[in-house]
Amino acid sequence: MDIFQIALILATFLCSVVGGFLMAFSIVVMPGIKNLNDGEFIRAFQAIDRVIQNGQALFMIFWVGSIIALVITAVLAVGELDTIGWIFMTLAVSTYLIGVQLPTIRINIPLNNILQTLNVDEMDDAEQQMARTNFEAKWVKWNVIRTAFSNITALLLILLLFLQ
Repeated sequence: MDIFQIALILATFLCSVVGGFLMAFSIVVMPGIKNLNDGEFIRAFQAIDRVIQNGQALFMIFWVGSIIALVITAVLAVGELDTIGWIFMTLAVSTYLIGVQLPTIRINIPLNNILQTLNVDEMDDAEQQMARTNFEAKWVKWNVIRTAFSNITALLLILLLFLQ
């Protein structure tokens, strides 16, 4: 087993973990807090997001590590892969960076940050409802998109492993 294969296994593992994390939000976390009233929903999401934003070490290792491992794997892939392998690698990197990381940076994190600024105790019911309305549907939609693209990435990387 050479360094490229080790990097590919690591990238596959880390991207798969991120895909599972996003899927857990899509099928468990957001549906679970959906039935809370507006104030409870905002508080619950703030608490969950605070764990991540406070630099939860394990989360950061997996999330940032997936990006680093995937990019290093792509660099190592030069000269290692045939045309079909290179197509899979290019698709995996593009899918992950554009379909997962870009929406995370441009949409989901900014929405999280807006929600973090809210003090539910100082908001009336209408303000809570408006804040939730401005957040929830857009965040959920883009998380489903990130989930799909992260799992497509994992599948491409798994297929690439089999091509080796």
